Amino acid sequence: MSDEAWTVGRLLTWTTDWLGAKGSESPRLDAEVLLAHVRGCPRIALYTAFDTPVADAERARFRELVKRRGEGEPVAYLVGSREFFSLPFTVTKDVLIPRPETEGLVVRTLDLCKSADAPRIVDVGTGSGAIAVTLAKQLPKARLVATDISPAALAVARANAERHGVAERIELVECDLLADPRAAGPWDVIVSNPPYVREDEYPALPRDVRDHEPKTALVSGPTGVEIVERLAQEAAERLVPGGWLLVEIGPVVAAAAATALAAVPGLEPGPTLKDMVVLARIVQARRT
Repeated sequence: MSDEAWTVGRLLTWTTDWLGAKGSESPRLDAEVLLAHVRGCPRIALYTAFDTPVADAERARFRELVKRRGEGEPVAYLVGSREFFSLPFTVTKDVLIPRPETEGLVVRTLDLCKSADAPRIVDVGTGSGAIAVTLAKQLPKARLVATDISPAALAVARANAERHGVAERIELVECDLLADPRAAGPWDVIVSNPPYVREDEYPALPRDVRDHEPKTALVSGPTGVEIVERLAQEAAERLVPGGWLLVEIGPVVAAAAATALAAVPGLEPGPTLKDMVVLARIVQARRT
């Protein structure tokens, strides 16, 4: 065995190779995030510490996290946090990990609300609260309600709202979609990242998603648009005239989701928006 010291740089090189062999799609990033977490420093600080030896206790903690990552556990759950719209969000296994694609919902909502003085917005299926909290930060006069069927998810959302100083401006409601009277509106924007995975798609999801993220937040049913259909029906009754429904979907069910919105009386579908890699990602409709 080599007597060479285990420095930051050596640990990152070895771990990157090992995680790559285990199938990680971003082994270097994973290694850096985990080591920065163990050392209690920003990830960028590792770049000025490549030659710094890592203490035995830190190496032991790092080794355990790397092992779990190699077994497929998502990095966000290992470190308990994920960045969304340049803000850090606490995440647990009770919520989906916020993803860059979902930032498109925030961007589109901000675009719709740019001329509104105090827009009324409801985030349906809020999970970690990433969408609602980000909108509250960006729209200081907005009235926001965030719903979720999971009390555990709402606890995470509440923690994130408090973390970012907007807890007093977001009403968290435990209910199915918009069933609670507090979610009745009328709303200028209804925004949602609902379950949209088809049941037959689920077994083929990446291991870190399938084995660790909550299935109830992923799978809609046999068609993938069951929840979108229900939400569209409820939205038609709860939007102000001219108000918008924005729903994140997966490319596989994009056409079916757009059809579901178009089938609801009172909703006029808008163009499906694409994400950063030009895949269909957001279906939208406006109340006539």
